[in-house]
Amino acid sequence: MLLPKKVKHRKQHTPTLKRTTKRGDVLKFGKFGLKVMESSWISSRQLEAARRAMTRFVQREGKIWIRIFPDRPVTKKGAEVPMGKGKGDVDHFVAVAHAGRIIFEMDGISEETAKEAIRLAGSKLSARSKMIVKR
Repeated sequence: MLLPKKVKHRKQHTPTLKRTTKRGDVLKFGKFGLKVMESSWISSRQLEAARRAMTRFVQREGKIWIRIFPDRPVTKKGAEVPMGKGKGDVDHFVAVAHAGRIIFEMDGISEETAKEAIRLAGSKLSARSKMIVKR
């Protein structure tokens, strides 16, 4: 799983998800990409599951780039803990993916293979997504 080595602040405020992306919305490295169509948090577990699904389907051919990194901590209080007493401990890390952000890029494989691999990866994410192709 992807985790930051070190963070400046252990706990952060909750971000807003009500906007489209300002950057990361065009293909930079590969010919095929997976673009998120709605804003959401994507956890490090979801990213890893999607990456593994793509890698297994293409049988380690071509190249895959991950364009986001889960660097935002999400806190959670334990079960049966009373109200108050501060914020909970860090539970996991997420990447904030606004609408239009590219998550993965691929190159070095055929379009049919890329289409199926991206479909498998998109089913592992918590947001609607679509495949884009550089023409």
